[in-house]
Amino acid sequence: MNDFRQSPLARTGPYTGAPGEVVRNRVLRNTYWLLALSLVPTVLGAALGLYTGLNQVMGTSPGMTTILFLVGAFGLMFLIERNKNSSVGVALLLGFTFFMGIMLSRLLGFVLGMSNGPQLVMTAFGGTAAVFASMAMLATTIKRDLSGMQKFLFIGAVVILLAALANIFLQIPAMTITISVMAIGIFSAFMLVDLQRVVNGGETNYVSAALAIYLDVYNVFANLLMLLGIFGGDRE
Repeated sequence: MNDFRQSPLARTGPYTGAPGEVVRNRVLRNTYWLLALSLVPTVLGAALGLYTGLNQVMGTSPGMTTILFLVGAFGLMFLIERNKNSSVGVALLLGFTFFMGIMLSRLLGFVLGMSNGPQLVMTAFGGTAAVFASMAMLATTIKRDLSGMQKFLFIGAVVILLAALANIFLQIPAMTITISVMAIGIFSAFMLVDLQRVVNGGETNYVSAALAIYLDVYNVFANLLMLLGIFGGDRE
């Protein structure tokens, strides 16, 4: 599973005073632009994984793939945060999204192997876009500060991660479904909190903001695609 994100204690803090309207709008605009740009290397990474057969190689060794994913994802996220105030941080973020695309190719290969695979991928994309639009709208209309939810959401994400790691060995279908449903709910809520932080001026670095929201979008898409593949997939 792809349920990885940084501790909110490590990458966020309490509101210490909103920046000016101009600064807040610039951060919001740059965050959205960088988030949109990050989808390009994600698609390229997924295509590379599919067309080179890397997705099949990863499927034959799920344990090693998980270790590679953990090391690569957390390593790159650490480097992004260390360099978030420079152009190096942007380059690292795009490299991270390319890596995440390669990792996603395993799930995409599984779904695209179904007769209605392309339709399922587009449905997952549309569903994720709908979730993002809904959370973005709520982030601008809800006046209550939702940052207090981060601690509980982070605990839920850790539980999902541990359950997903355990299920690599247990291979329990019901657990896979439960994990995916929980992940969609938790990362949708994370998306709302992260978007509100940017809208309200609680996040002043657009690289960190784009990274957080990208992880939310990525996890919602991957787990929604997993559920669609389980319940709506037609094997040829």
